[in-house]
Amino acid sequence: MTGPIRLTAAASVLLFVLAGCQSTDSSLGVVRTNEPSKGDVTSFGDAFDGLKTVGDVEYYASDQAVAEAKNQFRTENYGNAGALFFKATQLAPNDGGAWMGLAASCDRIHRFDLADRAYGRAFKLVGATPEYYNNVGYSYLLRGKLQDARANFLKAYELAPNDPTVVNNLKLLSSSVQNIER
Repeated sequence: MTGPIRLTAAASVLLFVLAGCQSTDSSLGVVRTNEPSKGDVTSFGDAFDGLKTVGDVEYYASDQAVAEAKNQFRTENYGNAGALFFKATQLAPNDGGAWMGLAASCDRIHRFDLADRAYGRAFKLVGATPEYYNNVGYSYLLRGKLQDARANFLKAYELAPNDPTVVNNLKLLSSSVQNIER
């Protein structure tokens, strides 16, 4: 072959190879290479099975969402805290702390139905911890269910008798009972 014909043939082959290696996903505006099928091992290691991108959710790592939610909770922005804790539970469904935070936020805005559901998920993940029983006790205290509050505070106290939060909540419960009796 002569020079110009060889060059044209080589360019055609190169374009064909490049076209087969890349595709454009216009909805994401991303160019990605064709990946091996599931379970294939490449020279770069195992393929990432099940890795998906979520285009309709703002990127926020669950630990970032939890950190910002805690800040919102501390400044008494309970609705914002709840929304961020909810986002964290969606990003990391097995994060017991995020479920506890969601439950506490729901308590503060008096959405006890949602708090109960979040506490149910939290218990499956964190178990019978002093923090769990303390938070559930406080939830019942907010609802005016003083006997249920006391039962949970006592469980927390049995597990952590020196925890100042648990001790303070027992004192708070005692003063609530005294105010009712007057």
